[in-house]
Amino acid sequence: MRLDPFTPFIGQHCETTATGTLLRQRGITLSEPMLFGIGEGLGFGYFDFKTMPFPFIGGRPKPYALTQTLCHNLGLTLTMKETTSRKKAWANVSAELELGNVVGLQLDSFHLDYFSDPVHFAGHFVAMYGADETNALLVDTQQQGSRATTSLESLALARSEKGPMAAKNRSYTIAGAPPDVLEPIVTSAIKRNADVFLNPPIKNLGYKGMLKASVEVPKWFSRSRDRKSEFQTSAMLMERAGTGGSLFRNFYRDFLGECAERFGLEAYGAARAEYAEIAALWRDVASRFHQAGATGHERDIAKASALLAELSERERVAMSALSGALS
Repeated sequence: MRLDPFTPFIGQHCETTATGTLLRQRGITLSEPMLFGIGEGLGFGYFDFKTMPFPFIGGRPKPYALTQTLCHNLGLTLTMKETTSRKKAWANVSAELELGNVVGLQLDSFHLDYFSDPVHFAGHFVAMYGADETNALLVDTQQQGSRATTSLESLALARSEKGPMAAKNRSYTIAGAPPDVLEPIVTSAIKRNADVFLNPPIKNLGYKGMLKASVEVPKWFSRSRDRKSEFQTSAMLMERAGTGGSLFRNFYRDFLGECAERFGLEAYGAARAEYAEIAALWRDVASRFHQAGATGHERDIAKASALLAELSERERVAMSALSGALS
């Protein structure tokens, strides 16, 4: 089974890359920042669960929520299937491939053959466009080479992995036609994203979550038994996987810039300039994490903590300005 001719979506983030590939098959060719923005993807969360080796810093909603919101906002039909059976999980995917549909998968990247430095992360996404007797043909991020191949056994392990953020062999497809007019969709998406960010249900989320992280990160550093591994892995995830670093802020910067060009609202341009500075500060946070892992010096974590507190206020102000301009 193989879908040809086939053109993958080239992206930096796994979920927008996978979902963008499915949308491209439907004739929807929005940019990755536009997908992220319409999916109301900007957020923040700080989570420290006993089941996790170290705290998780996230810069967006929970896995799959972006795809759900994106499809809802674009008026598309999103069909998702889950199962605890590996046999049924494979049947769900192979049936769609036989119908000529690219399939989105959520899985744990640790088991994928082509990851050179694997870590357990069950919130990873790929698009599958074919398979033979032994291997699956996937679309992953540009960092992972875009087109990728992994064994069917490794794919089954990745899809059925348990743990934080894991899904039960989740697969999904998208159907429908692209909307004729984007501006009202974009305006509503920005307003809702801002309101959720500014009014989080718990203090671990939104701008309040950043402030909480600024307090909790030094405590994490003090109790850590493997600072190098924990903080350098976290820095890598923040910058390369987008789980908290500058990647998602760069997306939102470019999304707002595209909105300013398309729709001409002055508030978009002002917010774009602010998020350009915010993204640079997030890059500095990741750099401080990496440096703290290398040296073990508390001053680097103290600086990261101060930056997180500053980012909390700057993002609160930026989102408040956007929400006010669109009210």
